[in-house]
Amino acid sequence: MKNIISKVLVAAAIIVGASSTSSLAQATATASASANIITPITIALVTNMNFGNIAVSPTSGGTVVLAPASTRTFTGGVTLPATTGTVAAANFTVSGASGYTYAITLPTTATLSDGSSHTMGMSAFTSSTSGTGVLTGGSQTLTVGATLTVSAAQAPNAYTNSSAVPVTVNYN
Repeated sequence: MKNIISKVLVAAAIIVGASSTSSLAQATATASASANIITPITIALVTNMNFGNIAVSPTSGGTVVLAPASTRTFTGGVTLPATTGTVAAANFTVSGASGYTYAITLPTTATLSDGSSHTMGMSAFTSSTSGTGVLTGGSQTLTVGATLTVSAAQAPNAYTNSSAVPVTVNYN
């Protein structure tokens, strides 16, 4: 019996010794963590979009293309009178962290209405910065144009959009 107890004690001593030896082989290192919160990106309207004065044929509609540079071209039965009215691409100031790039999301369509039952559609929105911009010095001017579809014999009146024309920017 003493022989069995001796063997159990020796085996226990070996197990304890082996487990304490493996704990001496461990090592620990630490790391610190940090974060840098950058200036939030913002977009502010400077000037609303305005296609100016437009004349249309009673028998043929057409389009007016307002470029981001505030120039206009026309197609079909639409003409642009010499008295242009106010012509302006939408103008925004994008601000944020200097040197950062950002993505631009433009609407696909919008509708202008005279407040009655007459409407015109806008589509093919374009911007002065194609798809992405760079915040040089922390800001950039962004201009947006679109194509306005005018029906034949479009009712004369002042047309505005009843819903916003959203232009969205976010950091890349």
